[in-house]
Amino acid sequence: MATRKILILGASYGSLLGVKLALAGHSVNLVCLPAEQALINAKGAVVRMPVKGREGLVEVNSKNLPGKLTASGPEGLDPKAFDMVVLAMQEPQYGQPAVRALLDLVGKSKVPTMSIMNMPPLPYLARVPGVDASKCRESYTDPSVWDNVDPQFLTLCSPDPQAFRPPEEEVNVLQVRLPTNFKAARFASDADTKMLREIADSVEAARFEVNGEKIELPVKLKVHDSVFVPLAKWAMLMAGNYRCVLADGVRPIKDAVHGNIEESRALYNYVVDLCVSLGADRNDMVPFEKYANAAQSLGSPSSAARALAAGAPNIERVDRLVQCVGAQHGKKSAAIDQTVAIVDSWLVKNRRKG
Repeated sequence: MATRKILILGASYGSLLGVKLALAGHSVNLVCLPAEQALINAKGAVVRMPVKGREGLVEVNSKNLPGKLTASGPEGLDPKAFDMVVLAMQEPQYGQPAVRALLDLVGKSKVPTMSIMNMPPLPYLARVPGVDASKCRESYTDPSVWDNVDPQFLTLCSPDPQAFRPPEEEVNVLQVRLPTNFKAARFASDADTKMLREIADSVEAARFEVNGEKIELPVKLKVHDSVFVPLAKWAMLMAGNYRCVLADGVRPIKDAVHGNIEESRALYNYVVDLCVSLGADRNDMVPFEKYANAAQSLGSPSSAARALAAGAPNIERVDRLVQCVGAQHGKKSAAIDQTVAIVDSWLVKNRRKG
């Protein structure tokens, strides 16, 4: 197996994929904040995850893996020195000057780039039939950051695993709550897709040793031919994550989904139907029952809701993007319009305070 050098922008969610890649023997560099860099380089990136048939959580530390995982800032990196780049920051973060400059270099380098953001990078939409990317620009914090990224070298991976940083732990620790798979669409080019499939196979084959026993860890990387597969996350985000945001506060994902299950089902199915109308295969979408069952374990508000409650002036606007794509096809959802209006009002309030 060829070992690859992979650059990951973002160390919170990115450390989950980074640790899985390092377990498979690849070399990973995480781009993150100074405090994160210091801890990850000194103590490793630590990921704790539930494993079927085992009590408690299995802890994986990048220091004890076959591959090497390091952390750095965005400055002075040459994307051409890497085989693949992964975008794992929240969409508004790409506007920070140093990150923007690095993204610009990534775009110009033509290195195959995979996004694991909830919000698909703007150029990815150009690969999706039935979506006019030029009409979606206003859904992005600063759409111009994407201008030098070529859709031909970009793919999207649905970040289905749910993970969070335990507030009582140091920032190099990530805990997986829902250990599902990363689902990536193929690249436009066969050669780039072949590399991505080889990386996915290496993650599949990797085993982790616990007390002398080699075990299989969850959270695999799956590569699909359809550009629509990663959009399966849209229905989950709209029925759960964004409905954590209420006019006067926030609530856990579990309550957002199960508070009014029929309302959630109708909204979920609206988004699935929208994706199918664009050309997605219904079999590639996650059935509502399966999602609702998984949501039972999601006892805290979504990251978008927590960010708004903490005063964030910008968050990822998948709600606005889904509204925009629906409008391009003459489809409307009162529930989505209401969500967009509530999030808009929070952002106005937060920006005034800021």
